[in-house]
Amino acid sequence: MPETLAALLFAHVLADFVFQTGRMAAGKAQREMGAMAAHIATVAACTWAALGATSAAAISTVAAVTAAHLAIDIAKSYARPGLGPFLADQGAHLATLIAAAALWPAAWQSGPCAAAPQLPAFMAIAAGAILATRAGGFAVGILMAPWGDVGLGGLPNGGRIIGLLERGLAFILILTGQAEGIGLLIAAKSVLRFGAVKDEAKLSEYVIVGTLASFGWAILCATGTLWLLSALPPLGIPDLSP
Repeated sequence: MPETLAALLFAHVLADFVFQTGRMAAGKAQREMGAMAAHIATVAACTWAALGATSAAAISTVAAVTAAHLAIDIAKSYARPGLGPFLADQGAHLATLIAAAALWPAAWQSGPCAAAPQLPAFMAIAAGAILATRAGGFAVGILMAPWGDVGLGGLPNGGRIIGLLERGLAFILILTGQAEGIGLLIAAKSVLRFGAVKDEAKLSEYVIVGTLASFGWAILCATGTLWLLSALPPLGIPDLSP
């Protein structure tokens, strides 16, 4: 089951956060059939490729995950934009992936990729990294959107890039057993950024909330990745398990 779950999670984050374009996401929100069909086709293709679907169990898994993804996305299209619907959407997707892995635990083992026992661990790490960085950018962006007019001036997309880097570094530090390094990252950001906003209460709070949310998201994703890695065959070189 853990191998199947790792493959399904990897396929999900690819379909939702790598291959899904802004235009596709906007079209889905308006329930445009073309955008929804394109996204669901991407989900099916990613899931099929990740499992190496050749067996009946794998094909059933692909069909079930794809159908569930469609139902969840349609339901989300009726919700107002916000962090709550975003988290509920991703939570529902995760629940369906776990359920599918439990119903068809041999979906991975029955495919051709089963000959590479370390591949699921790499998929788990890649999925966790995408969730920590790219998905985290969406989550933090939605959280901070109501206060967007308070944001700092600076380089174009500078805040977004800083967020990606800090979440990526936090993810790596936790996976390599150097979680204490996160404190150094926060201290460094405090020195570089807080000095410019210390006399502005709104800007200070904006930076603090965004920073804590960003690091908190990365820590959550890294912790979940470590949990999944603990159930998978170890990588060995390098061994990133705790």
